[in-house]
Amino acid sequence: MDRILQAAEGYGELGMFEEALAELLSLPDAQQHDLRVTQARLFLLLQFKQFQSALLVSQQLCESHPNLPVGYIHAAFCLHELGQTLEARETLIAGPQSLLEEATYYYNLACYNAVLGEMQQARAYLKTSFKMNKKFREIAEHDPDLSAIWQEV
Repeated sequence: MDRILQAAEGYGELGMFEEALAELLSLPDAQQHDLRVTQARLFLLLQFKQFQSALLVSQQLCESHPNLPVGYIHAAFCLHELGQTLEARETLIAGPQSLLEEATYYYNLACYNAVLGEMQQARAYLKTSFKMNKKFREIAEHDPDLSAIWQEV
């Protein structure tokens, strides 16, 4: 399985989407729902902006691993990219307690609230994400979702 996951990742880095997915699909049925395989499939779909398919995989992750933040973060991101920002915010808020330990959780909530026009809440979430991970300050300076509060970043 490790060799196939590496091959899929390599194809993905080369921009070869079909080949990357073909590698993952070559795994036996018993391994198709392995967490590493599911995450690899999800990351490929996200990389190639296949948000509807990535949403389905993210939702599967939420069902099969309800305590892992990754499914909720990516499901919400896909919803946001598909123009369903309110649902994206609700997905994150309804997620597991483990999300509260993720800077990405707060950063994404800042983005979703800013897009929804709730600037005070967006600022509060953004500050929390900065405290947890300083890299988000640089990302925020160029994030179009946060354009209304860029000058404050």
